Amino acid sequence: MDIEALTQGVLDREARAVARAISLVEDGRPELATLSAGIYRHTGSAATLGLTGAPGVGKSTLATALVRAARAAGQRVAVLAIDPTSPYTGGALLGDRVRMQEHATDPDVFIRSMATRGHLGGMALAAPEAVRILDAAGFDLVIVETVGVGQAEIDVAAATDTAVVVLAPGLGDAVQMAKAGILEVADVFVVNKADREGAPAVVRELRQMLHLGPPRPWDPPVLATAATTDEGLAELWSTIEEHARWADASGARDEKRRERLLREVESLGAERLRLELTAALQADADLLARLAAREVDPYGAADELAGRMRA
Repeated sequence: MDIEALTQGVLDREARAVARAISLVEDGRPELATLSAGIYRHTGSAATLGLTGAPGVGKSTLATALVRAARAAGQRVAVLAIDPTSPYTGGALLGDRVRMQEHATDPDVFIRSMATRGHLGGMALAAPEAVRILDAAGFDLVIVETVGVGQAEIDVAAATDTAVVVLAPGLGDAVQMAKAGILEVADVFVVNKADREGAPAVVRELRQMLHLGPPRPWDPPVLATAATTDEGLAELWSTIEEHARWADASGARDEKRRERLLREVESLGAERLRLELTAALQADADLLARLAAREVDPYGAADELAGRMRA
C-alpha cells in the first residue's frame, strides 16, 4: 500500500482515501504509524462529539438531526459509528448508515460504521486515531456514536470534546450509568422519546443523581427530546454549542485533549512493552523450563524479564 499517497488523499479530503485509512485503524495494520505521522500536524481543528447510550434509545435519529443542524450552520460533518463488540463477525453493523440515508448524497457528510477488530488496545486506541483521520480530512465536526453502557462508552466519552449520553423512558438506564461511572464523564444528558410515558420521571431521577455528587465546573444539563418529531433538538444543538464555548473559554477542552493524548501514548507504550515482554518470554526456553519446574515463580520471572529490558 502506498501510504504517502493515502496520506495525501486524506489531506485532499478524498472520501475513498479517508475510508481506506479508517480500515487501517480497524485492522491495526503496521502502516498505521506512518499514516499517523503524516497527518498528525494537520489535526486539532475539528470539534468532536461523543454520542452514547443503550440500544433503542434513538441515538441514530438524534445523530441524523445533529448532522442536519451542523450542515445548516455550514459545517462539514463526519459520523463514526463504532461497534466495539464484534469478535465473531469481525465487522461493524451497518444500521447507522441505513438510518442516515437522508445525508448519503451530501459530499460534506461522511458516515462510517467501524469495528475495533484487530486493533491493539481496542476502543481506547482505535477511536482517537480514526477521529484524527477525519480531523485531518477537514471535517469541522466529528460525531462518535457507540452502543451500550460500560467501559467502552467511558473511553468514547474521554475521546471527545463533548460527551452526550442518551436515555429513554422504560429502559432503566440511569442506575446502570451510575454503576458504570458514566455520570461523571457526560457533559450533556438527553432523555429521548420524551413523548412516552415516564420521560419526566427519568429527567427528575437523573437530575437528582447528578446533584448527589460534588459540584462540577460544568453542570451537565438534562434535556428532553423527541427526535422523530424534532422536539427539543434546537435546544440540544444550542446546548452543545454552549458547552463548546465554555470548554474553549475555560481551557477545559485543551486540558481534556492533553489528558487524552497522555492516556493514548501511555496505552500505546504499554502495548508495545507487553509485546516485547511476551516475545522475550517465549524465546527464553531456560526461563520457561525453570518456571514449569517451579524453580522460579511468576513474579520472579517477570522481574528477570523487566531487568533485562532495563539493562
